[in-house]
Amino acid sequence: MDFLKIKPEAFGLDVSDLSLKIVKLKKKGKFFSLASFGEFPIKKGIIEKGEIKDQKALSEIIQNAVLKVRGERLKTKYVVASLPEEKAFLQVIQMPILEPEELKSAVKYEAENYIPLPIEQVYLDFQIVKPVYNHLDHLDVLIAALPKKTIDPYVQVLKKAGLKPLALEIESQATARALVKNQVSPFPLLIVDLGATRTSFIIFSGYSLRFTSSIPICGNTFTKAIAKNLGISFKKAEKIKIKYGLKKTKIKIKNKKEKEMREGIIFQILTPALTDLVEQIKKYLDYYHTHASHEHLPPDGKGVEKIFLCGGGASMKGICQFLSREFKLPVELGNPWINILPEPKREIPEISFEESLRYTTALGLALRAIKND
Repeated sequence: MDFLKIKPEAFGLDVSDLSLKIVKLKKKGKFFSLASFGEFPIKKGIIEKGEIKDQKALSEIIQNAVLKVRGERLKTKYVVASLPEEKAFLQVIQMPILEPEELKSAVKYEAENYIPLPIEQVYLDFQIVKPVYNHLDHLDVLIAALPKKTIDPYVQVLKKAGLKPLALEIESQATARALVKNQVSPFPLLIVDLGATRTSFIIFSGYSLRFTSSIPICGNTFTKAIAKNLGISFKKAEKIKIKYGLKKTKIKIKNKKEKEMREGIIFQILTPALTDLVEQIKKYLDYYHTHASHEHLPPDGKGVEKIFLCGGGASMKGICQFLSREFKLPVELGNPWINILPEPKREIPEISFEESLRYTTALGLALRAIKND
């Protein structure tokens, strides 16, 4: 009987600057299936760089979205929602082995040495990171902090929309939950989330996130470059980016002066932005390798060994091959269904694999919702 449930059903809600995505899963044997989903636009200016500028408008969009999801009607008000990556601070710190209550106080005290804001101005959470190898004489603890002035408006908006926040989670945590099989990796993985307004870098190793950051080079950066160089609309440029990507294909464009385009023109147009993206990734990888905390991995560990791509920009043709050449590492599209569907399934009839890459964070949130972690 539903009213006797201690932990209520919930759905995942991923909110970004220009869109929100909803996913609800349901149990299917040992795995899960998709119950409800949907993607809805958010007008520019309602959210800017993760900061909510118009609470009323956003709450109305969420209310409307909940009613218009595809699949099963949402019967629950409980939600696990995302928090903006660019406002978050994550760090793995080392602590002595303490009792739970002692650890809670000690982490708060120690976190003041790492968080760039006064502790009273942030919400602080933490989790103990299990080691993959070795018995430790200390605890590795992942701390996560976000400014209260950023988080409070999200809570208020959800409540105004008639929802009950069961949990709030930084995007990178949900993304890793979706892409890392069984949420453990014996070697460091780099996840590159190519979104519409920013690109996030996530390093996951062992049982935990190790490093996150984000930059403004993004899917829209590529589209704007194509539109400007070819003298076409943003909408047309987006279609061309999706269709041709980085493939060196000869294409014909209709613009103010219709003309035959030379081979590889899109790749040439995108080269400056791609070069910038590569340099930024290299910079963060170098930082991680020189600042990586003690991860208790095998002695022959050599740093990041694989790169996963996700987000809407990840489906651009040729991007995996390009980055693989640049980094001399295997680069592949992450599978956001890896912890949801039986292997080797990568898509379902309702959502193509390419489309599901945009839902990666929402699927990770939905996984937390159904597992009640």
